[in-house]
Amino acid sequence: MALNARLDHRKPLVFDTHELGRRPGALQRLTREIDAPKDLGIAGVVGVPEGAPVELELRLESVMEGVLVTGTVRALAEGECVRCLEPLELELEADFQEMFSYPDADDRGRVKAEPADDAEEDEDRLFIEDGLFDLEAVLRDAVVLALPMQPVCQDDCLGLCSECGARLTDDPDHHHDAVDIRWAALQGLAGSLEPGEKDEMSDDAPRSAHVDEKQEK
Repeated sequence: MALNARLDHRKPLVFDTHELGRRPGALQRLTREIDAPKDLGIAGVVGVPEGAPVELELRLESVMEGVLVTGTVRALAEGECVRCLEPLELELEADFQEMFSYPDADDRGRVKAEPADDAEEDEDRLFIEDGLFDLEAVLRDAVVLALPMQPVCQDDCLGLCSECGARLTDDPDHHHDAVDIRWAALQGLAGSLEPGEKDEMSDDAPRSAHVDEKQEK
């Protein structure tokens, strides 16, 4: 990516490499806890709530091209089970590694304008600017890759009953008696009859069945 506007060292995901120096092989280890930025995760599915604590462990290594950043992010993500729709929490831990390149410089160490021929190549590069680098884009990518696209509250979640919406994990024996739709209207009619009328229908049932049997023959 092309060089951005000047970075603000006060932002929690901007890091300073001046102490590391530019001597290849120099190492620096950092730990930092920050408040999660907005929309850290998979939108509408699962993510780290804005403002929630995020722990970072970083290893900065100076190389010829720039600074190689290796790190681990830990946080607690929240979402909704895709099977039963219950709220859930996931312990997130993701590793990442990214190279932040030094901008091209002349023999006096001054930054040169980027050659036009390298414009497309630079779209995929991250740069150190005035000794600073911004980790936010790398952090977002790492978190998204570590989160499940279809989170579940537990691996064996049974989901919801398709007829009444009951959570099946709470009642594994939950079921509904199957009703032949051809008899559903008669069952509703029987429920509205008086006891004497029901008996009459019962007496008529064998004769009706006998007529149906003759018609079939």
